[in-house]
Amino acid sequence: MKYNCEMIADLLPLYIDNVCSPSSREAIEEHLKDCAACRRLCEDMKGSEAVIDQNITKERDEVLVKQARFFKRRSAIAGSIIGAVFALPILICLIVNLATGAGLTWFFIVLAAMFIPASLIVVPLMAYEDKFFWTIISFTASLLLLLGVCCIYTGGSWFLTAASSVLFGLSVPFMPFVVTAKPVAKRIGNNKGLLLVAEYTLTYLFMMVCIGLAYGGDNFFRIAAAYSISPMIFMWGLFLLIRLPKWNGLLKTASCILFASVVFFFSDTLTLLIYNNSTYFPSPAFSLATPEKANGTLCWSVLIAGAALSLIFAIAGSFRSNSKNEKESSK
Repeated sequence: MKYNCEMIADLLPLYIDNVCSPSSREAIEEHLKDCAACRRLCEDMKGSEAVIDQNITKERDEVLVKQARFFKRRSAIAGSIIGAVFALPILICLIVNLATGAGLTWFFIVLAAMFIPASLIVVPLMAYEDKFFWTIISFTASLLLLLGVCCIYTGGSWFLTAASSVLFGLSVPFMPFVVTAKPVAKRIGNNKGLLLVAEYTLTYLFMMVCIGLAYGGDNFFRIAAAYSISPMIFMWGLFLLIRLPKWNGLLKTASCILFASVVFFFSDTLTLLIYNNSTYFPSPAFSLATPEKANGTLCWSVLIAGAALSLIFAIAGSFRSNSKNEKESSK
């Protein structure tokens, strides 16, 4: 043999870990072809290394599980302590109400109010997974509870108006986080965008209906529909253009820009048509002499700029689509 077994045995750990030089690897492999003892030693070392890796992985997982349990216990303890602190003003209010003979008039308001900071502090500490999702849900529920209690004790009839406005206002920034959270995402699958747009639409319509029934006059729903139709068409149109066509990103961008420009151009036309059955078309005078001409100038400028920008993206998208088809056909 060209190399002795002791030297090969010293190099085998480097060979197994694939960190030896090409010349050393060639020498080891040449030796292993002729030496059965070194081949068995190499196989034993590979087996022992796999066992060591499994043990290390197992110990790592055990450490991570123990640490997770430790932090969960600490969070639960901290949440319990903070919850007890929040209970103090509730207890004090109860004692004061009973001592002054006022009954429980302010007690339930204070109790409902304490749920709001608890939802922002205690819930994130107590929740094991999806902390932000459960914080949003608990905060919304506690805020609606406070509004309901205040409405009851003030003898008002404004709860639905306030609650619908709160739901719509909170859904605008937070609903994207809700639909992507695990408890919701695993149930709706690939319908996150559809659920998001539908939720915006329903909460907005619910808010407008509640406001109209409580405070609206005879023409409230006509006015609300006139000023709501364009934003609704814009939102649903963009969603459908992004979701349905099987185009590339540049072509979808072109279609969205053109659609947004057209909706903006005809928004006043739709509004006035629904509001008072009048026909209106933006003036192409390109003048700022009167508010009507200035509005027409803005509408035409947006339409022309949008069409030009859309054309640029459409051309780029067509080139990309053609090049992709050529590559696929050449394979």
